Amino acid sequence: MSITRIDPEHRMSEAVIYNDTIYYTSVPENLDADAEAQTANALAVIDAMLTRLGSDKSKILDATLFLVDKADFPAMNRAWDAWVSPGHAPVRCTVQAGLLNPKYKIEIKIIAAR
Repeated sequence: MSITRIDPEHRMSEAVIYNDTIYYTSVPENLDADAEAQTANALAVIDAMLTRLGSDKSKILDATLFLVDKADFPAMNRAWDAWVSPGHAPVRCTVQAGLLNPKYKIEIKIIAAR
């Protein structure tokens, strides 16, 4: 099986595809927004990448959400619940984490079928 690296750079690739499985991590682009808006933005970035790679959110198998402040959990869930594909919710876990960019409120890592 071949490994396809999407937009590879020295340190990392934008996404990786192996065995028709997509590995991708999304961060928000709207860094001055609240947690709900940052989550919605990071999810929209996921949508765009999955479309680019011939997939969509209904094919997400696993999602890990890295949340800086556990008080933002309800806001994050509002954005997630509005976005997730009905009947196709992936396995999901949320981890409280200190992210390296102090403006990030969330980072989302997914594994999806192609």
